[in-house]
Amino acid sequence: MSRLLTQALKTIEFYKVTNLHHNELLDILGDILLLRQEHKNSIENILFPVDERLIAAKLRGGFPLIDFSRIEFDFTRPREYFLSLLNMADQKGYIEATELAQKIVSGRVDFEKLLSGAINLNADGELPEDEEDVAFELIDFLLDECLRPELEKVAEKYAEIVGATGWTEGYCPICGEEPKIGEIKDDDEIRHLFCYHCGFKWSFDPVKCPFCGNQEYQSLAYFTIESEERYRVDVCNSCNRYIKMVDFRDTGLQANLDVEDVATLHLDLLAYEEGYN
Repeated sequence: MSRLLTQALKTIEFYKVTNLHHNELLDILGDILLLRQEHKNSIENILFPVDERLIAAKLRGGFPLIDFSRIEFDFTRPREYFLSLLNMADQKGYIEATELAQKIVSGRVDFEKLLSGAINLNADGELPEDEEDVAFELIDFLLDECLRPELEKVAEKYAEIVGATGWTEGYCPICGEEPKIGEIKDDDEIRHLFCYHCGFKWSFDPVKCPFCGNQEYQSLAYFTIESEERYRVDVCNSCNRYIKMVDFRDTGLQANLDVEDVATLHLDLLAYEEGYN
């Protein structure tokens, strides 16, 4: 087990004692992190090909490296990982996960169509009508997660190249996903945005909305919660979007943003209540 994974699991256990609001989700996340590492270690080749001849041009033009609409890939490994995630959810008592796994194995639910809807490969990729009862938040999260190890492999392979290009967009340069959370690590207040889809981090302007590009001071703000000064929510009153930020500079700790995203779900609720999305 890697040092970073060990630290993440320790942080989860700490939050389960001190953050009683999200215990169940944190418990599930701990199991997911272990399954993710196990699956990732078994990957021998990259599932999502990147044309290295086009990398420089794509990044200069603001295009992420992976274009899902132009990729035909083998669904075997994501399917196996998704079933292992559903099995984990089953052991946690989620009956819906059990039922969905059985339907995928029996062929009553087409996993490729299910996953295609999750990653927007085509307009027809969606749950069949009789499956709407299981398309709740956990299943959606596990669908995203089943591609995470594969996408992390791409992110790790090209991280140095992407970092050297000075990417300035608010969406991920690897897979194009929008960030939900980020962190401040430097004294210059530069934000490091995090992609939950592939685990990539990239630096971003401290005074700019990552979603609409707004840079007007008057319409950019943030809010915090008393006793939780390490967390803040950056908001844009131009597009009404928000992003959570973590500041661990005074602790010397390295934030695991998968863990912090779950531990700060109450900030998402506050943002929604204030009219941000």
